[in-house]
Amino acid sequence: MVVVGGAAAYAMLRPGLGLARKAARAYVPLQPWSLPSEPPASPVELARALIGAAVLAPSDWNAQPWRFEVENSSIRLVADPQRALPANDPDRRGMMVSLGAALENLLVAARAWGLQPTVTYFPFEGAGGVVAEVAWTGGEAHRDRGLFAAIPERRTNRREYDHRGLLPEHRAQLGAQVAEGPRLHWVDEPRALRELADLARDAVHTQVMDRRTGAEQYAWTRFDDQARRRGDGVPVDALELGGVTRWFAGRCLDPNSWLVRFGAASAAGQARDGIRSAGAAVLVTAPKRDEAQWLMAGQAYERFALKATQLGLAHQPVNAPIEVERFRGDLLRRFGARGEEPLMLLRLGRAKRCPHTPRRAVALVASFRTT
Repeated sequence: MVVVGGAAAYAMLRPGLGLARKAARAYVPLQPWSLPSEPPASPVELARALIGAAVLAPSDWNAQPWRFEVENSSIRLVADPQRALPANDPDRRGMMVSLGAALENLLVAARAWGLQPTVTYFPFEGAGGVVAEVAWTGGEAHRDRGLFAAIPERRTNRREYDHRGLLPEHRAQLGAQVAEGPRLHWVDEPRALRELADLARDAVHTQVMDRRTGAEQYAWTRFDDQARRRGDGVPVDALELGGVTRWFAGRCLDPNSWLVRFGAASAAGQARDGIRSAGAAVLVTAPKRDEAQWLMAGQAYERFALKATQLGLAHQPVNAPIEVERFRGDLLRRFGARGEEPLMLLRLGRAKRCPHTPRRAVALVASFRTT
């Protein structure tokens, strides 16, 4: 009787205990996906708002590999080695592109608020992980307002696109966002897109089935409310996986599970179908292998992505053919870019909007020293 009564009491209390445990979980503060239309008057709040724009930038697996150091009217952008992806991004190419995207968001916000920013790349010769320092003065005309408005609207959209091609004027406007240095190479012919889709499928399958790269991706995949609790990573629903993987993602994406073969097939299929449904694909390259080039390519990519958002175009990086070295040569050949350094492979098109992914709040990534 005592055992039965205890079991009944536990059954009655279990929902309440579950809610209590859920309430007790620690949630990191998240950055809102909104920006003030005018610059804050306080220098500290202005720096905070500039960093607020920067952290809405995209990064590989939403790892957010950045920190910011504020000193009076300057902000230093610092690479965070704790958020590197050594298996998928061993040479830090993707990290530099992500940092460049964050830097460009900061600059766009500064110009939109009537500031004149200046950038010093790799001050102190990169000591302390500092990749850029931004200073600013006031009293300038408001510029880049359209791109600024697109910062909180930009999404990495992994959904299927509607196969429609890009308008010539849209392609011209996108190309205009990339200044000297980085180069854009386009593919939009259906047969070429299908062949590129097969290449992406094979590269993604290779990554997921590789124990080391698959484990790293799994570590940045978020289940249930983990993304909101941690403020980083990619929610599993955002991966747009199908089949058995959609229902058993926790096992199918685990490199230690025999079900990983289903996860690899699903992720590879999503990459293939995604490129097949795109209106165009673009490869961003640099003329040489150099971290400063990678950082500036990240700036160009972010301006490109913001302009795509402004034009109502969905976009998604599909970087596995770059990250898996044995596929790079074939990728460059398909885009007519032999001898160049591949940095980003993007698909573009039109699709239903998708939710944003969480970002850690400025308070977690910034330090302030003012006099």
